[in-house]
Amino acid sequence: MIKNETKSMIIKSLQQIINTYHGRGCRIKHILGDRQFECIRKAKELQGINTNMTGRDEHVPEVERYIRMVKKRARATVNALPFEILPHQLFVKIVYNAVFWLSFFPHKDGRHPTL
Repeated sequence: MIKNETKSMIIKSLQQIINTYHGRGCRIKHILGDRQFECIRKAKELQGINTNMTGRDEHVPEVERYIRMVKKRARATVNALPFEILPHQLFVKIVYNAVFWLSFFPHKDGRHPTL
């Protein structure tokens, strides 16, 4: 979760993700994104990472599908709880939980030999 969507915050958050992948032995070559990430293009190309941004009113289908899946699982968890109103921090943790379990098992077409 990022606090705001400023250029510096997006670059910092994305760099943390890239560092995590580098720590696991993966090399990031391409980043797919929408127009919101256009501001990071030059910074990432200096690192040797190709950025492919969508056109106006277009989306990255893989990302959109993943977002729908996370929303669906978060809604299922919220609806299973006996509360009518949830604190913001609890809802954040529910989303983290949904993302954790989606990422827990390796993808059947995964490329990394040890994960």
